[in-house]
Amino acid sequence: MRTRLLLGCLALVLLLAGCSGGGDSAGGRITLRFQSLAWQEESVRANEELVKEWNASHPDVEVEYVQGSWDGVHDQLLTSFEGGEAPDIIHDASDDLADFAYGGHLADLTDLLPARLRSDIPQRSWETATFGDGIYGVPFLQEPRVLVANAKWLKQAGVRIPTPERPWSWAEFREITERLSGDGKYGVAWPLKEPVSATLNLSLSSGGQLFHRDADGKVTVRFGADDEVMPRTVHDQVNADRSASPTTLGSGGSDTLPGFFGGRYAMVPLGFSYRQQIVQQAPKGFDWQVLPAPAGADGLTQGVSPQTLSIAEDSPHKREAAEFIDFLLRPDNMVRLALGDWMLPTGTEALKDPALHTAENDWATGTALAAHLRSAPAQSVRGYPEWKDKIATPAFQEYYSGAIGLDELRERLEEDGNLVLARYQR
Repeated sequence: MRTRLLLGCLALVLLLAGCSGGGDSAGGRITLRFQSLAWQEESVRANEELVKEWNASHPDVEVEYVQGSWDGVHDQLLTSFEGGEAPDIIHDASDDLADFAYGGHLADLTDLLPARLRSDIPQRSWETATFGDGIYGVPFLQEPRVLVANAKWLKQAGVRIPTPERPWSWAEFREITERLSGDGKYGVAWPLKEPVSATLNLSLSSGGQLFHRDADGKVTVRFGADDEVMPRTVHDQVNADRSASPTTLGSGGSDTLPGFFGGRYAMVPLGFSYRQQIVQQAPKGFDWQVLPAPAGADGLTQGVSPQTLSIAEDSPHKREAAEFIDFLLRPDNMVRLALGDWMLPTGTEALKDPALHTAENDWATGTALAAHLRSAPAQSVRGYPEWKDKIATPAFQEYYSGAIGLDELRERLEEDGNLVLARYQR
C-alpha cells in the first residue's frame, strides 16, 4: 500500500511537471524567444551583445536570440500566431501591429511596463503603438525622411542650403530641383517603389491626414487640398518640370545610389538610416550632406512608423519578457541600438547622448528632426495593408508616372479605398 502511494505521488509530480508552461527549462529556468529583425551587421552585433549581457546577469531567465527578416514578416508572424509558435518578444514596425493587436495576438503592455520606460518615451511615440485603450508595442527606433544631397553640386549652383531652422518649402524645393536640372541630369530622384508610406508621412507637413475617424470610430478616406501638396509636387517634377527622374519611380532607395554617386541626381529623398550605405559605398572624395525634408503649413512635421517590441499574448512569461524589454531599452542600450541601425532612439534620455549630435555623418541634422516626428496617419486603421496594396500603391504609381490625373487619383483612393476599409469596420 505504501509503495503504491509513493508511486502515485511520483506520478502526480511528473504529471504536474509535464503540464508546466512552455519555455521552462530544467531546474526551473525560463527561456524567452526574442525574434529580432535587425539585419545590418552593426545592428545584429548590438542586439546579440545585449542578449548575452542579459543572460550573463539573469541566470533564471534566458533569452534565445532568433534572427528574423523584414521580408514577409507580417505573414510569418500571422502563421506563427495561428500555429501557437509565436516568439515571446516580437520585433516589428508600428504600422504592422494594428491587425495583430485587434486580433488578440499581442499582449496589452499597459500594466507590464515600468514607469521609467513609460515616462522616457514621449506620448507622441506611444501613440504609434496604441490601439483602442491598449499599448501593444514599445516604439524604440525611428527615422525621419531626409534629403541626401550632392553637396558640391548644390554649392556650385549657389542655391540656399536648408537647415532644420530654415527648411525649404515644397514650392521652393520644386523651384530648386528645376534649377539643378538639365543636360540629362535631374535635381531629384524619387525612389517610390513603395509610394504610400512616403506620401502619407511627408504629407503631414502640409496638414494632410487622408484618414478621418468619425464619432463612431469608423475611418474614411478623404483626399483633400492638404493631402495634395506633396504628391502634386512629385507629379509636376516628373511630368511638367522634368526635374525628377521618371525611371526611379519604381525603384527602391538603394537602387538610386549608383546614379546619385555618378552625378545623375543632385538629391535623393531617403530614410535617415541610408547614411550607412552611403558611407560604405560612396566613391572616395564624394561630398554629400543630409538636408531636412521640405516643410509645409505644419512645418517639418512628418509621420513615422517606429520599430517596436511587443509581447505575444500566448507567452506564459509576459512579466519576464517586459523586464527584458526594459533592459534592452535602457538609455545607454537604446543608444547602442540606434547607432547600430543608424536611426534615432525614441527615448528622451537616449536622444541627449553626444554621439547623436555630431557633425560627422550629419547625425545632428537628423536628431534635430526628432521633435517633429508624429504617428503615421495609417497607424490604427484596420485594413490598411489591403488598402495600401490593392488601391493606394497602384493609384499613386500611376499618378506619379503621369498615367492618371489628380481627379482619378482622388476617386480611386476615396471610392475604391473606402469600400475596402468598410469590410473591416462592420
